Amino acid sequence: MAETATETITIAASPERVWEIAVDIENYPTWARDIKDVTVHATDDQGRPSEVEFRASALGRSTHYTLKYDYTNAPGELGWKLLRGDIQRSIDGAFKFSPSGNGTEVQYDLAIDLVVPLPGFVKRRAEVRILNTVRELKVRAEA
Repeated sequence: MAETATETITIAASPERVWEIAVDIENYPTWARDIKDVTVHATDDQGRPSEVEFRASALGRSTHYTLKYDYTNAPGELGWKLLRGDIQRSIDGAFKFSPSGNGTEVQYDLAIDLVVPLPGFVKRRAEVRILNTVRELKVRAEA
């Protein structure tokens, strides 16, 4: 069964600025703490990363997974789905961007299904780390 998390936050930056950071996937290791390495295997017709392999820390070890990015609803949404993973059955998620006052409201949705069940305390710790990603996006966009 998939574990899900949703976080919504308002960022004091334009939707264009937030979008620019969100699609700069190759630079995720500079601000997304759990991402250790990014390899772009394919790009779409506009040169945006469409198939990306990540090395990340998870469950006290290094994990590898490859995501397929979906730009169909760009620039209002950046979605992704798992293509391959070593401990993941699925990873489905999206950043959704909406203008809000003098900034951008970002909703981060994530659903992960792992090969092995996780103890409750590990799930809670993982959820906190996942939700921190959107907070780190905020810090970077507002800088």
